Amino acid sequence: MDLNKIKLSTSRYFIGLSSFQSLIMFRRGLFYTYLSIYMRDFLQLSVTATTLYATLPMIVSVLMQNFIWGPLSDKLQKRRTFIILGEILAGIGTISVWGVHFLVSNLLIAGYIIIIGLSCTEAFWGMSNIGWTALISDLYPSEKRSKIMGQLSSIGGLGRIIGITIGGFLYDGGWGFRNGLLFFAASFVMFISTIPMLFAPEGGINVPELKKESQLKNTINNNLTTRLKLIFFIFIISLVFINFGRNSISVTYSQFLILDSSFNVDSILLSFITNTRSLAVLSIGLLVGALSKRIGYAYTLISGTLIAIIALLMTALTNSLFFIFVGSFLIGTGEVIIYSSSYSIASNLIPKKIRAKLFGVYNTTFFLSWGLAGTIIAGPLIDVLILNGFTEVFSYQMSFIMAAIITGIGLLIYTLLEFKLRKTEEI
Repeated sequence: MDLNKIKLSTSRYFIGLSSFQSLIMFRRGLFYTYLSIYMRDFLQLSVTATTLYATLPMIVSVLMQNFIWGPLSDKLQKRRTFIILGEILAGIGTISVWGVHFLVSNLLIAGYIIIIGLSCTEAFWGMSNIGWTALISDLYPSEKRSKIMGQLSSIGGLGRIIGITIGGFLYDGGWGFRNGLLFFAASFVMFISTIPMLFAPEGGINVPELKKESQLKNTINNNLTTRLKLIFFIFIISLVFINFGRNSISVTYSQFLILDSSFNVDSILLSFITNTRSLAVLSIGLLVGALSKRIGYAYTLISGTLIAIIALLMTALTNSLFFIFVGSFLIGTGEVIIYSSSYSIASNLIPKKIRAKLFGVYNTTFFLSWGLAGTIIAGPLIDVLILNGFTEVFSYQMSFIMAAIITGIGLLIYTLLEFKLRKTEEI
């Protein structure tokens, strides 16, 4: 990989990367927006059980990224290859999951087959995810990463809007999943998403320019000092709380909105609400780079986390559909700001030679939060409150408030870290 050629071909590469991102987010919006509703309403799983479709696959993904794909990607310095192979294998796996679940007449068992099947499939998605995360850092210097991630998130938001909209029509009261249409559509998108990656560079850091660096600079860049290890560790801890808090309701959010005693929205109106979130990602993503440049990555992350907390509290406390839309927009705003700014902070702390391995640790805070947080926080809280005689609406609302509290703990940890670092710099 020639860095000079990369600089000259930035626009061409960005088109390929953004095309891939839009297709991936299209697939996620199409498939995952309605999967928890299918498992809860059609297959009749409990609230906690529905969170397992995200929890177990994410655990598998995290283990594979940290112990297999990350170290292997660093050893081989292959990124694009991992992305393409991961998407193709995951697409085949998704079709297989539908086929096995369709053959089972017991709906409850069929639900658990989906959970187990997606867990197996996620092993290959982990290959794609770690390759993608490391590739961005390979291609772009640190000062551009926040802007690039914001732009990619924005383009991905557009893909997600289209996916959610189409998924709302294909869902068909759950039959879109049961008869396989949504499974096949998601798999097809995985296959074609590999096409733009064929025009992207392989990635990795085995380039002539790096070989010309002095041994001293190489040592500094590729070995974490004790201080940097501590900073990275505390940063990761803060992200665990931030992401586990705000994402603990990611699976149960749509279930709350369709409750007869809540807002009783149908799949079409639900698509409008979730698309409001995607619209925020689309619009705010274009501004994150400028915001980070103006106030710095740290303050940008703090701002995004505050917005996420406000969104959670607004969703919990309102009985107005208008404020549900506003809350959805704020959720998307916080999401893209947190993702872009935290990625830039992490990329500045992670040495080049072990980039994929430590990005696996960084990805863990996001991937586990999409499932495990719901399984250990929101799901059990909702189920316990309902079993103790509280209304469904109140139970879901309490889960949103708990999510805000946990997110606030993460914000406090990171704010104290940033305050300590700034005090140290003054000394």
